[in-house]
Amino acid sequence: MAYCLAMTASVAESLFWIVLASVLAPLVAGAVPDKLVPEVVLLLGAGIALGPHALDLAQSSPEIDVLHELGLGALFLLAGYELDPKELSGRGGRRALVTWLCCLGLAFAVLGLLGLGTQINAEIAVAIALTSTALGTLLPILKDRGLVDTALGRTVLNHGAFGELGPIVAMALLLGARGPGASLVVLLLFAVAAIVATAIPRRLLLREESRVFGIIRMGVDTTAQTTVRLTMALLIGLIALAAAFNLDIILGAFAAGFILRRMLPAGDRQLEAKLDGLAYGFLVPIFFVTSGMGIDMAEVIDAPGILVVFFALLLLVRGGTVFASTRFERDAGGQPLFDLRERGQIALYSTTGLPIIVAVTGVAVEAGQMTSANGSILVTAGAITVLLMPLSAMLLGRGRAPSVAG
Repeated sequence: MAYCLAMTASVAESLFWIVLASVLAPLVAGAVPDKLVPEVVLLLGAGIALGPHALDLAQSSPEIDVLHELGLGALFLLAGYELDPKELSGRGGRRALVTWLCCLGLAFAVLGLLGLGTQINAEIAVAIALTSTALGTLLPILKDRGLVDTALGRTVLNHGAFGELGPIVAMALLLGARGPGASLVVLLLFAVAAIVATAIPRRLLLREESRVFGIIRMGVDTTAQTTVRLTMALLIGLIALAAAFNLDIILGAFAAGFILRRMLPAGDRQLEAKLDGLAYGFLVPIFFVTSGMGIDMAEVIDAPGILVVFFALLLLVRGGTVFASTRFERDAGGQPLFDLRERGQIALYSTTGLPIIVAVTGVAVEAGQMTSANGSILVTAGAITVLLMPLSAMLLGRGRAPSVAG
């Protein structure tokens, strides 16, 4: 009994420091002129300081790990929800998909030429990480800057969608223990199961003439909070389904957000406000702080060369390919949609990576393909992109009003 109480006290103490960091981060970020330092970077920095490799005020535990996974799930739920299916299936979405495939091919080619995969012992994992875009991390930044409904913002969202979905699928196919063929079958089975699992509530629960729909609507503003509970049931259900198929939970969370958008094609401001409060107010900050706790800065300082090389490769592979791709974007009149500066902004935003890098390095380290030291280095490089890329994009676009998406 005493042991259990001691463990509970330890978890509570760790959670206190993590939550305190999540409270202080936006206050510090708001105090910086023009919000030049993203809150995400401060959360990661706080996690590094609080973690076992620095002050050792907070430690990971099964309870903390559950909150970490829920935060990751909430982040990708909102990222999937923000995507417009029509955009993804349109010309811009198709170009973003081709761009991501080019990124993956270029990543393998560059790593093969440099022999970097041999040094890190995880060529596939590194290649996947080089193609990622942190859409979930970018969303609050784009919203704060009023870019979500602009042509530039929608293009960033398209590249971000495939910069998250592509690496997730590639992880399942190329890093799974089953092999690519069996993994593809499992992915298809997961997709079918996800569609079937959501067909029932779409047809029965959300039909406006049904009694169940009326009960759901009556509970929206009561302590029942029915729409929030249904959303969390969808999220947890698809995460559990992904786990049952031995897939990364990111896939389940992303699918949950995408399916939620299909259920609510016109959106629901009331539900969105509640989900933002739950996710960005509690779960997502915990994810970033606990991610920072796993970074050992001593290992990063001991190998600065790998950090510089990986950061440069992110710029080349992801940023360079997106920059080249945006040259072919055209408006309704056939004229170039973006000038050189706007293309640079889109490329910089698209090079912002972190959650996927955290996920892919975690899989590689757990499988023994990558050392924890190299994992820390790659995650740190991803954190640097979160600090520098949105800031650089903002400075590049100063004094210009982006056009509203048509």
